[in-house]
Amino acid sequence: MNATDSQWMARALHLAELGLFTTTPNPRVGCVLVQNGTVVGEGWHERTGEPHAEPLALRSAGEKARGATAYVTLEPCNHFGRTPPCTDALIAANVARVVVAMQDPNPLVSGQGIAKLRAAGIEVDCGLMESGASALNIGFVNRMTLGLPWVRSKIAASLDGRTALANGTSQWITGEAARRDVHAWRARSCAVLTGIETVLKDDAQLSVRHIATPRQPLRVVLDSNFRIPLNAKIFQDGQVLVITASQDANKIAAVEQQGAKVKVLPNNNGRVDLQGTLKHLASIGCNEVLVEAGSALNGALLKAGLVNELVLYFAPQLLGDMARGMAQLGELVELDQRVALLWQDVRQVGNDLRVLAKICRAG
Repeated sequence: MNATDSQWMARALHLAELGLFTTTPNPRVGCVLVQNGTVVGEGWHERTGEPHAEPLALRSAGEKARGATAYVTLEPCNHFGRTPPCTDALIAANVARVVVAMQDPNPLVSGQGIAKLRAAGIEVDCGLMESGASALNIGFVNRMTLGLPWVRSKIAASLDGRTALANGTSQWITGEAARRDVHAWRARSCAVLTGIETVLKDDAQLSVRHIATPRQPLRVVLDSNFRIPLNAKIFQDGQVLVITASQDANKIAAVEQQGAKVKVLPNNNGRVDLQGTLKHLASIGCNEVLVEAGSALNGALLKAGLVNELVLYFAPQLLGDMARGMAQLGELVELDQRVALLWQDVRQVGNDLRVLAKICRAG
């Protein structure tokens, strides 16, 4: 593989990113067909159930696909799902070479598509710009390998890490540009997760409104004691899942009449099972989950080791030590108990700073 291969794979990754808001639960995939240094076809997967990137690129190339090199950001599939195998389409088109950014992370299928292409006499190279392809599908990779979605917790705070005044006032700490940016994170997420306290306090919809998207994320409310009001705004604009520890059949029926779904997932303490919640979301195809909650739920998820990444918005202001913090972690008596972070990105959004940081895991 060489610099020219990297050029075309970069183009394929750009195409894959066009499906950022729409492909769930499928991965984001792009494909570029090149013949004699010229692009003869390209495509990207847009929605589940619709053609994958490879057949779209082959369709646009037509007969020019014969002898071409295909640059694909994810190993071509080799099984029948809602669409036929992409390996069969590439073989039938008589492409000469396939360059793959990364293998399919699903352990049940990983490597099989590459093996079939090679068995058909097609040259296959794998691993070019793998980190970029993996980052683009970080939730899909996590779900396939660990059975859990990739969980981001979004927190808006003052520069001294305070999210609300002591009396609970929090609107608005950050500016309009930051709030609009949050809607982009919602749009790329399969689900937005919050706690009942946020619903009761803010009556938030948690839908995507400030940017164009054809799909609304699933809104998930953790409500151990089933206190959600039936007239809550969150029941508007799309699907809602209420996860509770309560077996109250009447309340379950009333919430379902609002068009929402209910899942009873108690832990041994009579609260919602947090890990069970995330496993359930993964089982229904959620790749990325955005948490927009208060300090109690943020703290519980962090202490349970269930947050992968933080999206922090810091406003240029100080609220003081009496204001509310970002996460209730309890008293830490040793530095080894701290939550360690790895910086990913820092940039200014309007008048605020946005910091992306991954949670560092042991080892």
